[in-house]
Amino acid sequence: MILNNSSIHWEARVLPAGSRLLGWNIPPEELVHIPEHWLVYPEPNPSLHYLLALVYIIFTFVALLGNGLVIWIFTAAKSLRTPSNMFVVNLAICDFFMMIKTPIFIYNSFNTGYALGHLGCQIFAFIGSLTGIGASITNAAIAYDRYTTIARPLDGKLSRGQAMLFIMLIWVYVLPWGLMPVMNVWGRFVPEGFLTSCSFDYLTDSNEIRYFVGTIFTFSYAIPMLLIIYYYSQIVSHVVNHEKALREQAKKMNVESLRSNANSNAQSAEIRIAKAAITICFLFVASWTPYGVMSLIGAYGNKSLLTPGVTMIPACTCKFVACLDPYVYAISHPRYRLELQKRLPWLEIKEQAPAADTTSTTTEAVNNAAS
Repeated sequence: MILNNSSIHWEARVLPAGSRLLGWNIPPEELVHIPEHWLVYPEPNPSLHYLLALVYIIFTFVALLGNGLVIWIFTAAKSLRTPSNMFVVNLAICDFFMMIKTPIFIYNSFNTGYALGHLGCQIFAFIGSLTGIGASITNAAIAYDRYTTIARPLDGKLSRGQAMLFIMLIWVYVLPWGLMPVMNVWGRFVPEGFLTSCSFDYLTDSNEIRYFVGTIFTFSYAIPMLLIIYYYSQIVSHVVNHEKALREQAKKMNVESLRSNANSNAQSAEIRIAKAAITICFLFVASWTPYGVMSLIGAYGNKSLLTPGVTMIPACTCKFVACLDPYVYAISHPRYRLELQKRLPWLEIKEQAPAADTTSTTTEAVNNAAS
């Protein structure tokens, strides 16, 4: 079966009786915006579209609620308006707006295809690129902030002005990656998978697309990943060495511990830091590694590995992590839970006020534990 129009050449493919190819109902003028790779696959069962739509509705509700609460509480509570927490708010903003675009996907899915056309695709991908890359760079900034707070407790803490400058630089860095494809300056945004979601083009066989994929992979994934791994490994190393020195000193003094509040039930500081670092690194890897690998395969590898169903997995992982971020970065924060309890007592969080008043962030609490 070979179908042709002005620019589309569909490969021969034997389909089961009654089946149709992806994009069968798309107007010819819209087909030029869709990579040929997808147009040789059979259309998925409508029930799969509906299932994905329901999954995205759940993701959207959980993510908007969690990240909305983080933005509200961290900006409203004076005790939480610290420089370090500005990065947490920026991450929550990225995750919040990442889910703002999901109604486009949900509408397309319930209509089993490319229902909102090229304009909807561009809006979806533009918002996704800004918020996704913004979240990755913000994660790297959080790792740097935590590292400097622990490694240089006297002069390493960022001021409010420095944190604001960092956040401004993050968005200056992120904006071109969304504008270049949407303006067709470099790269382009196209439908992917079941043609219900959109991302940057990693399938078109051209040097321009390959250069774009390699560049965006390096600067939007590889570099933030290396920074996150480096800074969190340094945090773990610093705390482990500090704890080791404390134990050796306590042994010389013939005491159980040099910490006044040490007890047998408390976790050691290095275990707490290691768990936090591993969790943060895992979330970043789980969120963006599938997309990174998929884009490299599309640009440089065997494209036949990228079936429509396979390529929907990375889209889901990013949304799933956007649901988890507010809980990992903020809800585990005692001060946040206390402020949430004050404003929403019906949640019955029952958080105990700390013994001493402190406005420390998660990183500062770590620093207190390690000093």
